[in-house]
Amino acid sequence: MVLKSLSAGGVSVYQVAGANVSRSLPDWIAKKRKRALKLDLEYQNRIELIQDFEFSEASNKVKVTPDGQYAMATGTYKPQIHVYDFANLSLKFDRHTDTENVDFVILSDDWTKSIHLQNDRSIEFQTKGGIHYKTRVPKFGRSIAYDPVKCDFLVGASGNEIYRLNLDQGRFLNPYVLDTSQGVNSVGINSVHGLVSAGLEDGTVEFWDPRSRQRAAKLFINDQLGESLLVTATAFRNDGLNFACGTLTGMSLLFDLRNSVPYSVRDQGYGFDIKKIIWLDENASDSDKILTSDKRIAKIWDRNDGKLFASMEPSVDINDVEYIKDSGMFFMANEGMPMHTYYIPNLGPSPKWCSFLDNVTEELEEKPSDSVYSNYRFITRDEVTKLNLSHLIGSKVLRSYMHGFFVDTELYEKVNLISNPDSYRDQREREIRKKIEQERESRIRTTGAITNTKIKVNEGLASKLQQKQGTEAAESVINDDRFKALFENPDFAVDEESHEYKQLNPVKSEKDVEVNRSRGLTAAEESDEEKARGSNSDSESESESEEDDDDDDNDEEEEEAKALTKQKVQKEMERLKRKKEQDLAASRFMNELKVLSDATTEAKSNQTFGTQVKKQNRISKNRPLNDVRVRRHAKGEVEMTFVPLDKPEPKKRVAFEDQEKGDDAGLRGRTKQRFEGRRRASKNTFRGM
Repeated sequence: MVLKSLSAGGVSVYQVAGANVSRSLPDWIAKKRKRALKLDLEYQNRIELIQDFEFSEASNKVKVTPDGQYAMATGTYKPQIHVYDFANLSLKFDRHTDTENVDFVILSDDWTKSIHLQNDRSIEFQTKGGIHYKTRVPKFGRSIAYDPVKCDFLVGASGNEIYRLNLDQGRFLNPYVLDTSQGVNSVGINSVHGLVSAGLEDGTVEFWDPRSRQRAAKLFINDQLGESLLVTATAFRNDGLNFACGTLTGMSLLFDLRNSVPYSVRDQGYGFDIKKIIWLDENASDSDKILTSDKRIAKIWDRNDGKLFASMEPSVDINDVEYIKDSGMFFMANEGMPMHTYYIPNLGPSPKWCSFLDNVTEELEEKPSDSVYSNYRFITRDEVTKLNLSHLIGSKVLRSYMHGFFVDTELYEKVNLISNPDSYRDQREREIRKKIEQERESRIRTTGAITNTKIKVNEGLASKLQQKQGTEAAESVINDDRFKALFENPDFAVDEESHEYKQLNPVKSEKDVEVNRSRGLTAAEESDEEKARGSNSDSESESESEEDDDDDDNDEEEEEAKALTKQKVQKEMERLKRKKEQDLAASRFMNELKVLSDATTEAKSNQTFGTQVKKQNRISKNRPLNDVRVRRHAKGEVEMTFVPLDKPEPKKRVAFEDQEKGDDAGLRGRTKQRFEGRRRASKNTFRGM
C-alpha cells in the first residue's frame, strides 16, 4: 500500500499528503535512528508530493495562484507565509509576520502581489520584495474580498460596516452600512456581474450593488429554516445565478438569485459551522458538484439531487480547503503540522506538475487496499440511543455516515457489555453448545473411503486409535476432512511431555499413575501388612501342626490363638473402615464435580462470574480431607496430604575450652565464643545457640 485511501460508493479518495502518510525527519535525529527507519513500513511507503508542505504548529489558509503554478499558505507558530513552487515540488520561500493571519487574497497571476488581513486589525500589502504597505481598519476584520473591476478591497469586520479600500485611488471610500447591529462573517463577490454578498450574524444575507452603492436585496435564512442561525460562509457560482450559504449548525442552502426559497438544503451531519463552500463548476467533465466543509469533514454533493459524491475526513480539524482547477486535487489547511492533500480520480485528472499520481492510483486500483473503516462497526441511530451514546453525536467517537454512525469496534464491545451484562454469558453458552453439537456429530458420522495417508504429526494418537477402534476405523478418521489437519498440520501437534497435557491426561503420565489412585499405601503400611500376613501364616501353620500332633490344646495356646484371631479381625475392620472412608471421599469429590458442572447452566441471570468462583472455592475449602492422599479440583488444581516423619535429633558437637583437650577437637575449630558476652559480628543473633 502506497497511499491511504477510502472507497465509498465506487469513488476512491486518496490521501496523498498529511498525517499518517508522510513524515519529515528533523535534522537532529542521529544516523543510527535514520538507519532504523528502513524497517518502518510507514516511512518506506511515504509519498512526499511537495517537500516541506507543513508549518511548525498549524496552518490557517491556503490558496493556489490563478496561473496554477504556485501555492501560498499562512500558518503559525511563529506567524509566517509560505510560497510553494509546483515546478520544483518544493518550498520557494517563507516570510515571518508580526501577527497571525486571518485571511488573504492574491491580486496577480502569480504570488508577487497579495493582501493579508491580520488579527490585530492591520492590512499588509506583500510584494516580491516583502511588505509594500501596511494600514489598519477600525474594527477587527473577519473576511476580505477583492473586486478587480472597480479595484475595491472589501473588509468584513465585527461591526455593521463593510470597509472599502480603493487600490486605484489609494484611499478608503465610504463603507457599506448594513442593516444590522452585529458583525459580518463572510464577504463574497460574483465574478459575472459584481454583486456583493455579506453573511451576517443575525441570520441574514445582504446583497449590494457596487455601481449604485446601495443594497439590492436581503435574504432571511432564519425564516427558511425556522430557527435563529448565524451565516458563516457564502459563495457565488460562475453562472451568475446560483448562490450558496452555510450556517452555524452545519446547514448549507442553495439558492437561485431569482427566488428567495432554497431549492436544496444540505446537512453536514456533525453540527459544526460551515467554514468553506466551493462550486466545482470549473471542472469541465462534471460541473454540478459543490463542496461544503466544516472543521471535521469536507463533503462533495450533487447540487441537483443532493446525493453524496465523496468525502474527505482528516484526523485533525480543518481550517481551509482549496481546489485546484481542472483536476481532482484538494489542499487542506488544518490544525496539524503537515497540510493535507487529497486526490479524487473520479472528479478529474491529476495536475500536470504531478501527473505521476495517475500511474500510482492505477496500480492501487488493481490491488484495492483496506477501507479506513475496517476497524469500525456501523450502528443506526436507534442503536446509539439503546447504548446510551446520544451525547457523543458530533464528536470524533461517532463518525456520521448515511443513516447511522461508525464507531470503533473495541469501544462498541465494551459499551455493549456494559449495557447488556448477560451477553458474555449467553455467548459462552452458545459456544459450549456448539462444541457439544460438533462432538455429537463426529460420533454418529459415517466412515469414508479408506486410503493410505502419510501421518506427519500425532503418531501416538493414530496408534491409540488403531488399538482401540481397529485399523479400518483409524484410517477413516485420519482420512476424514474434518480431522485430516490434526495429523498433517504441525500446528496441531500434541506435546505429550508438556505440563498441560499431563494435567489433562493424568493416566498417560507414568509419574502420576501412583498419585491418581483413590487410596495408595505408603512403604511403611506395605511393610506392616506383609509382617501381619507372615505372622498370620506362621501362626496358622503352627496351630495346624499342633492340632495334628496333639488334639488336646492347653489354655495358653487357646488364649494365644484367640488373641491372634482378634488381632486379625481388628485389622480387617480397620481396612474396611479405610475403604469406606475412601469411597465416601470419592463420592463427595464426584458430587463436587457435578455441582461445579451444573453451576454454569443453573446459575441465575443476575449472578456474576466472580460470585460463581467464590462459591466454588467455598465448596472446595469446607470439605474435610479425611485420609485422601491426592485430591483434584475442577480447575485442575491438586492437593496432596502426607504425614511427615519425625526429624532426627542433630548430633551435638563437642564443646571445648582450648586446643589442649584433644587433637581431633582442635582440628574441628571453635564452636563457642571464647569470652562470654562478646559482641557478635553476624546479624543472625540465633547463630551458635
